[in-house]
Amino acid sequence: MNYTREQLIDALQREYEYLIHDDYEPFEDMTAEEHFEWLHTLSDEDLIEGTCTDEIYSLKEYMNHWG
Repeated sequence: MNYTREQLIDALQREYEYLIHDDYEPFEDMTAEEHFEWLHTLSDEDLIEGTCTDEIYSLKEYMNHWG
């Protein structure tokens, strides 16, 4: 893995905050703080899986966008 755990968490958090910015459902969505805490409970493998990257949309592209 070319990225640190903290870099992955930061990128996933930025993406989440972007997604809930205009479409936050308080009874369905985690707050940004809850999401950040939850990310810290995930394994490195789970963090990478959370990026939803694959052969078409690479982890490098994801990190360039959100990291």
